[in-house]
Amino acid sequence: MFLESMNWMDVERYLARDARIVVITGACEQHGYVSLLSDILAPMAIAQAALAQEPVLVAPPLPFGISPYFTAYPGTISLRVETFAAVVRELLTGLVAQGFRRILVSNGHGGNSGVLIPLLVELGNAHSEARFELFQWWTHPDVVQAGEELGLAQRHANWSENFPFTRVGPVPAGEKPLVSLPRTANAAATRAGLGDGSYGGAYQAPDADMERFFAAAVDAMVAALRAL
Repeated sequence: MFLESMNWMDVERYLARDARIVVITGACEQHGYVSLLSDILAPMAIAQAALAQEPVLVAPPLPFGISPYFTAYPGTISLRVETFAAVVRELLTGLVAQGFRRILVSNGHGGNSGVLIPLLVELGNAHSEARFELFQWWTHPDVVQAGEELGLAQRHANWSENFPFTRVGPVPAGEKPLVSLPRTANAAATRAGLGDGSYGGAYQAPDADMERFFAAAVDAMVAALRAL
């Protein structure tokens, strides 16, 4: 169930029986040869598949996140840390005021994690009547294990983000050597070090392997929703 397919009366009826909602955060940033919105498209697709097993309301995603290190790549749109934190705080506070009490933030972008974790604790302290949980599909142990079983390393803009729904054009075959950059590298240094934007590893994996990888993410989200 997505808010864009409902009116306010539908939401009121939903709240009468369920206080859960999913809020998706991500980024609009370079992902090498796949979509700039991969960090939104992946959690959205995972949520849609999970809803078949656990029908929970999903809010429209927040498509911009914290990506200052990629701003030398055209198409990357980055928010300041304080802007992102303020927007998420207002979104979640508003949902609590409307009666949502169990909120799962499904974050698709690693650059947001360092802000979201303390922010959700802060909101939990301020709103003891509500519960806030963070779900990050690519770091879930079952998803990590699925990748390891495929014998492939997860890295930004490599096979692990190359799904049928994130592909926007031809993707190179083969592998790229793994790239390591300082955590505080600025945008110019990051582009100089990465080149095409991938942090290395295989650019793509067989569709059957990606289906298995995706299924692990869906199962992980279903479990998170049921535990919410």
